[in-house]
Amino acid sequence: MELYESLFIIRPSLSDEDTNTLIDKMKGVAEKTGAEFIKAENLGKKKLAYEVRRERKGTYAHFYFKAPNNTVGELERAYRMEDNVIKFLTIHHEKELTPKRPAEPSAQESTGGRV
Repeated sequence: MELYESLFIIRPSLSDEDTNTLIDKMKGVAEKTGAEFIKAENLGKKKLAYEVRRERKGTYAHFYFKAPNNTVGELERAYRMEDNVIKFLTIHHEKELTPKRPAEPSAQESTGGRV
């Protein structure tokens, strides 16, 4: 099982209920191929950096999951088939992401710049 992260953007004109249904549908596509989800979340509506398919905003959805390598092909095929998905990106991770720890202050920072 490999580790993947997928982000897709849904048309903002969809209702919240339809958006959640679409996210569940895409999650179901991945689960059918054996994916195990670590995180699946709706990140909400955000302004796009540039216009995509005549849309200036979009609803972002994020998946973080472990899956066999055939899952990505099936998931991206489902994204392409769905008219309400306007953009997507899936990446493969070499190792599991860990949250960053806050950096410890150096000796110079803790003394206010005086050593």
